[in-house]
Amino acid sequence: MARVASSHFGLLRELPPPRLDPSDLPRRLRQATVLRIRSTRPLRLPKMACLAESKPVEPPPIESPPEDENTAQPGAVEEGSQDASVSQSANFVEFPNKDINRRVALASTLAAVGLFISARLDFGVSLKDLSAAAIPYEEALANGKPTVVEFYADWCEVCRELAPQIFQVEQQFRNQVNFVMLNVDNTKWEQELDEFGVEGIPHFAFLDKDGNEEGNVVGRLPKQYFLENVAALVNGEPTIPHARVVGQYSSAEARKVHQVVDPRSHG
Repeated sequence: MARVASSHFGLLRELPPPRLDPSDLPRRLRQATVLRIRSTRPLRLPKMACLAESKPVEPPPIESPPEDENTAQPGAVEEGSQDASVSQSANFVEFPNKDINRRVALASTLAAVGLFISARLDFGVSLKDLSAAAIPYEEALANGKPTVVEFYADWCEVCRELAPQIFQVEQQFRNQVNFVMLNVDNTKWEQELDEFGVEGIPHFAFLDKDGNEEGNVVGRLPKQYFLENVAALVNGEPTIPHARVVGQYSSAEARKVHQVVDPRSHG
């Protein structure tokens, strides 16, 4: 047992050879023949199918319409399209930016200031403003300057309407001509009313530097009439161009309803 354990080959050598049974020989021969035949048959491999790579089916080409004379070439710009684009862009107004907004705001502010000044000079002048700036009648007769005397009343519509025009002329000649305002409602001026023959107001009497009356105009008349008469006084002309002219006026008889007895009242 020690010899058998030392080598596994020794166990095979000690085994007795197999006994062959004569009756079993045909069967063994048949098995050996079958094995030999099987070993000589070619090896059959499983059939493999080769799939061909499929190609995408291309769609049929789309036929483009035939080009005519009006068809533009690629990259080319027709003159008609340029004109159309220019005309279309001209119809759109560019949206104003901040700079334009600032300019518009500044122009609006200046316009508003101009309207305010214009209204103050032309329409904001009242008869009281003219009366406050007028020279007293006695002083005007003594300073050696030509004088324009206006007879007026606060209730006189035409007097109020002409006040801005009279103010403008006064500002132009105030250093050369005396401008006097006499309120017909003040009983203090009854004598002057009779002296100058005031029947309608406003009544403008034009006096030379010696206090002599050169003429008068009454009522609503063009500003040019008043301006030319004052200029004639300044130039020392012997007559004025509009010496006896009457326009629409308010009757001086209404003064009896509005008379002020206090001689210290204005005008």
